[in-house]
Amino acid sequence: MADVYLTKDGFEKLQAELTELKRQKNELSVEINEAREQGDLKENAGYIYGKQKQSQLMSRISELELRLRSAKIVDNMAVNKDQVSLGATVTMRDENSGNTLVYTLSSADEADPSAGKISVSSPLAQGLLGSAQGTSVKVRLPSGEKHLAILKVEYK
Repeated sequence: MADVYLTKDGFEKLQAELTELKRQKNELSVEINEAREQGDLKENAGYIYGKQKQSQLMSRISELELRLRSAKIVDNMAVNKDQVSLGATVTMRDENSGNTLVYTLSSADEADPSAGKISVSSPLAQGLLGSAQGTSVKVRLPSGEKHLAILKVEYK
């Protein structure tokens, strides 16, 4: 698997999700055992549902464990703080509308556009990567081309 780049917060978020899923798995094991004791497994809806849910949980647990094992935490890496990269909070002005936009570039796991966190693999972030404060960039988005002036690049 390719390296997964995460911020420290993103890494901790995935660890918390993994811990919660393992707790749910343990509870589900008890429920499956109780359902198994109720008799015929072919017609036991509680048992069948429990096994399906357990399979989904195990899949997600495996995926998270793999991501966390291969994760590289951006906060600890040598990053050029003058340029936009993963973990940067970018303040920019849309030259077309005059609106000021503020986004933090995050991993796909951490992306939450409503909170101002966009995935580094999104078209907007891809257009911003490597840019520096005081420059202007043209970014091709599904909605059309945007002209953005980079006002500030900061790492928190």
